[in-house]
Amino acid sequence: MNRMILLRIIGACIAVMLLLYAALGFYGDLTRSNFRASDLFLGEFPPEKVNVAASGVLAPFTFDGDLLANYAAAKAADFLHHPAADATSRATENKAAQDAVVAALKVSPIRPALWLTLGTLKAQSGELVTPAVKMSYLAGAVPIAVAFARLQTVTSSAAAADEEIKLLAQSDVRSALANRSRYEQLLTAAYLQATPQGKSLLLEATQGTDPKFNQILRRY
Repeated sequence: MNRMILLRIIGACIAVMLLLYAALGFYGDLTRSNFRASDLFLGEFPPEKVNVAASGVLAPFTFDGDLLANYAAAKAADFLHHPAADATSRATENKAAQDAVVAALKVSPIRPALWLTLGTLKAQSGELVTPAVKMSYLAGAVPIAVAFARLQTVTSSAAAADEEIKLLAQSDVRSALANRSRYEQLLTAAYLQATPQGKSLLLEATQGTDPKFNQILRRY
């Protein structure tokens, strides 16, 4: 008799857990953000704050890589588009966005645009961006707009001094030069805003790929 009661209790607990899991999944589908990390670099505007907060309710309890990644991207975009007025609040919001991105990457690390998002957030707070940017290269291919945003991050930070990143960044330069009519002025602007190491990287990368454009950069 005691064994039957125990089995019933166990069965009831399992049923409750399954019901709770289904309810959380249903809520997640309703509140899931469609904003992806690549959208941050494609000029898309993030969801409203209330929608970001709603999609973040499940973040501590789920292992859904897409849900976590989209929530992290929306949270990062919200911070980058609407930073707080005072430095203390900005630092707190940046840390919260970084934590959301790191949590998503722990579950689903093969997300190059999300790694770049982490690097972008670190750049905003003056932290070292090199490891995150390097992972964005190693995690896979990205759209050209994301590649150009990554190149801007590299050339304007200490990442441009890393020998491995200097090699990896050449692919971003080639992608931009393959669409030279669209990116020539943007590459020139990136060169003007680059660190000395970033300028050197761009000159070295364009020397063999597009000598004519290389000569244009050398005029500045």
